[in-house]
Amino acid sequence: MTSGKHLKARIRARMARTGERYSTARRHVVGAEPAPTDHGWALRGGIHPDSANIANLLAHAGVPGLSEATVLGIGGGLGAGYILWEFKEHRYTNLTLGYRYRWNYIDWTARTLDRLGATAHVHATSGAKGAAAELSARLDAGQPAIVWPDRQLIGYWHLPSHIDGFGGHPVVVYAATGDAVRVDDRNLAPLTVERSTLDRARGRVSSYKNNLVVAETVTAPADLAPLVRAGIVDCVAHLGGESASFAVPAWGKWARLVADPRNAKGWPRVFADGRGLTDALLSIWEGVEPVGMSGGHLRDLYADFLDEAAPLVGETGAAAEAFREAGRRWHDLAEAALPADVPEYQRLRELTADLAAGVAAGDDGATARAEAAGELWALRADMYEKPPAEVDFAALATHVSTVYEAERDAVEALRRLA
Repeated sequence: MTSGKHLKARIRARMARTGERYSTARRHVVGAEPAPTDHGWALRGGIHPDSANIANLLAHAGVPGLSEATVLGIGGGLGAGYILWEFKEHRYTNLTLGYRYRWNYIDWTARTLDRLGATAHVHATSGAKGAAAELSARLDAGQPAIVWPDRQLIGYWHLPSHIDGFGGHPVVVYAATGDAVRVDDRNLAPLTVERSTLDRARGRVSSYKNNLVVAETVTAPADLAPLVRAGIVDCVAHLGGESASFAVPAWGKWARLVADPRNAKGWPRVFADGRGLTDALLSIWEGVEPVGMSGGHLRDLYADFLDEAAPLVGETGAAAEAFREAGRRWHDLAEAALPADVPEYQRLRELTADLAAGVAAGDDGATARAEAAGELWALRADMYEKPPAEVDFAALATHVSTVYEAERDAVEALRRLA
C-alpha cells in the first residue's frame, strides 16, 4: 500500500504539473472521498474562495444541490482585470488578474446570497472591539461567518512582511476553540488560527476593514431557472462590456502591453533589465492556474455551471465548450510564462504546489507549508534581478492575444443564451 507520505508527494507532483488545486489533484489520484467534518462543519474544499464559501455555507444550512459552479454562475459569473504592481523598494513585482464578476468589489458575497434567497447580514465597523464582539456573537449562535482577513497577517500562507496590507480573499470562520478559531479556506482538514491573529488581519485593509457576512435566514430557491438567467445576463453585460478594467478588453490591453517597448507600462520597457520579471511570470502561472491562492481563471468552473444550467434554460453546450476552450488558452499561457522545462521555474511551481497542499492539509500541514514558503521566497529573491531563461515578449503577447480572442468568442456564444 502506498504510504501517506508517498501519496501526498504524488498529489503535489500532479499539482505542480497541471496547476490543479489539492482537492482536485487528490481526487484524480485516490478518487472521491466524503468530506471530513469539524465542529459540525463539512470541509468540502473548493476552487474559488468566494463561490466555495457560499456553496459550503448554504450546504451547511441544509440547502441541497447548489454546487460551487452554480453559485459562481448565479452570482454573475466572470469578469476580467489586469494590474501590474511594482514595489522596487521591496524587490517585489506582482501581477493581479481579476476573473470574477465585479472582481474588485466585496459586495459580491452579499449580493449573491440575497439572489439565492438567503438573507445576508453585513456587519462593518472600523472598531476592532465591535468587530470581535460581532464575530463572537455569531459563532456563539452557531452561525458561520464570512470574513476578509489580510492574507499576510493571517499567517498560514507564510507571506513575507513586505506584503502586509496587500489584501486577501474571504474565508469562513465556523467555530471558536478557546483562544482560537477554525477557518475554512478550502482546506480539507481543520485549520486553526489564533483569535488575536484573525482579529488583527481583519482590521488591516481599509477597503474592507472588519467586514463580516452571515446568512441569517436560508431557504432553498423554489426555482433556479430565473436566477440562472439573471446570472447569465449579468455575465454578458459585465464580461462582454467595453471596459478595459473589468471586461474582455482588459486582456487585449494586456496583450498590447506585453509586447510594447514604447509604452511606459510596456513589459519590454518595465522589465528591460530583467528585474522583477520572474515575479511577474510566476504571478501569471499562480494567478491563472487553480493551484494559486485565489482559484485561477474560473473559466472551466463557469463551463461547469453552464452544463448544470442546461436542464433549466435549454441548450448551453456551445457556450460551455467556448469557455473550456478559453480555459485551455489560459493554461497554454501559464505554461508559456513559467515553462516546466526550465529547472528553476519547475522548482517555483513545485514549491507553490507544496505551499497550497500544506494549507489544504490544515494544522497537520503547518511545517510543510512553512518550509515550502521559506524556500519559495528565497528563490524569488535570488531570481529577482534576472530570470533564469530568456523571455520572448512577442511570443508571450501572442498567447495573451489568443486568450483575448477565445474570451470574445465565449462571450458571443453566451450572449445567445441571455
